[in-house]
Amino acid sequence: MSHRLFALLLLLFAGCQLFAQPATDFIYLNQVGFYPGAPKIAVVQTGDELPFFLCRVGSGDTVFRGQLSPARSGEYSGQALRQADFTSFQEAGQYQLCVAGVGRSHPFDIQPRVHLSVANAALKGYYFQRVSSALPEAYAGIWSREAGHPDDAVLVHPSAASPGRPAGTVISSPRGWYDAGDYNKYIVNSGITMGTMLSLLEDFPATAEALQPGIPEQGNTLPDLLDELLWNLRWMLTMQDPGDGGVYHKLTNPSFGPLAQMPANAVGTRFVVRKSTVAALDFAAVTAQASRVCRPWLPSLADSCLAAAERAWAWAIANPAELYRQEAMNRAFDPDVETGAYGDGSVKDEWIWAAAELFVTTGNSQYYLANPMFPDAAMPLPSWSQVRLLGYYTLLRHESRLGEEGKRDLPKLKRQLLAVADSMAAGARLRSTGTVMGGSPKDFEWGSNAVAANQGLLLVQAWRLSQDQRYAEAALSNLDYLLGRNVTGYCFLTGFGGKQVMHPHHRPSEGDGILAPVPGLLSGGPNPGQEDKCEGYPTTLPDACFVDDACSYASNEIAINWNAPFVYLAAAMEAIWGK
Repeated sequence: MSHRLFALLLLLFAGCQLFAQPATDFIYLNQVGFYPGAPKIAVVQTGDELPFFLCRVGSGDTVFRGQLSPARSGEYSGQALRQADFTSFQEAGQYQLCVAGVGRSHPFDIQPRVHLSVANAALKGYYFQRVSSALPEAYAGIWSREAGHPDDAVLVHPSAASPGRPAGTVISSPRGWYDAGDYNKYIVNSGITMGTMLSLLEDFPATAEALQPGIPEQGNTLPDLLDELLWNLRWMLTMQDPGDGGVYHKLTNPSFGPLAQMPANAVGTRFVVRKSTVAALDFAAVTAQASRVCRPWLPSLADSCLAAAERAWAWAIANPAELYRQEAMNRAFDPDVETGAYGDGSVKDEWIWAAAELFVTTGNSQYYLANPMFPDAAMPLPSWSQVRLLGYYTLLRHESRLGEEGKRDLPKLKRQLLAVADSMAAGARLRSTGTVMGGSPKDFEWGSNAVAANQGLLLVQAWRLSQDQRYAEAALSNLDYLLGRNVTGYCFLTGFGGKQVMHPHHRPSEGDGILAPVPGLLSGGPNPGQEDKCEGYPTTLPDACFVDDACSYASNEIAINWNAPFVYLAAAMEAIWGK
């Protein structure tokens, strides 16, 4: 036997023997899995030039072997990182990646509909956030709970008083979703959340309508995704003052309350607080879009939504600078409110989003012409305080419905969006992890995992425009990032992966006495800001500054606006790759 053959057999034996060892923290890959025909990349932290082996779970048989790529320095750590590319292997099954001297990865699947389970789970995450409803065991399993916050006797805060509803007026405003780890409801954050998931129904209707998360409404005539959205939409409609069309900024307790407290035990007076221009415009955008989406199934609700949108727009026109300033409000009115402010110093982007939705829904060019739709060439990623791109996405997806005004601007809009997508895709190919996420330290902010998901969403829009597979591959790289191909090694969606998030900043998960957190919730992700001052952060490096601890609301909270682009991205990848 030649020395070369002996060496190869020895490495092969070593690779298979690794199957019996615990999973290592130095192989980063999507811990859910890969589509047979899509790219399959893992990242290995090692300075050595080594072969890698793909081993079948159960038998330990080696089914594929390859060579790690040349080392690249991690952009923030300087650690040597190498990629293992097994794209050419397409046989369905469950596997682990083994690297002699490093270890074996967490197990993963290769199969056609590999991300359907995470799309359904992330959608069901909203069911677990439902307000004013018990979650019975038949649908919630071990996370069943009593109803909390009926919100049928909510007081009008003095800051929100109007002639028809003076301070102390009792109104009913049930349903909706708990916003994040707390028990309050916010119109602004509901805005981007609803807009993102309504867009999924418009962009990939067949995939969106086929989602089956397992909610009580399953089996009726509506898609389950729409059923879940209606739970929040119907709450949003109650937040509009019927007297003037203005929209309350939020429904809230005065303060957050204890962390380990279940909804049914979190009693106390609830208020609707101050009307704001941002809330009115986010509301107008959502209800205008909902009018389009609901019309095939619920035409009466579609009519009501459009009327509500037009009234909110008219209120915003009459009140263009009613900004939410919580500290100033607390100096003027009692009781003080200390919960999430969602204060936004600029409403330019909200005007763009609301105008786009109303323009497309009504065909009335007055909305498009009311304010500058393209104040500059920027394409800022969506966030609760920056919703311009939601309006641009709507213009792009409804090109056939635009009048002369809209069609005149479309070529410029397409060029600008594709230029951003080109930069993202090119950057991913050069990056040590091969992901779009991480191209700038600014990616790692509060809610950085939503940045990754929204980067993926932008790339999906570019793919829809061009059908260029580069964009689909780049979008998939960020789903891989969220599910494990990141230097923390965590799969960031609760309930999934070999290295799971177990202690999110989430009141029901802390208060229910169950070890496993509520599933289907996207953790916030690395955040070097560490605003929570929680102990235990392993590093200040931007891409690794994460701690799985309930005290870490800066890196490990959950939020409805972070789950939404994840639902969209996972479902879009199913539509594009899962055939």
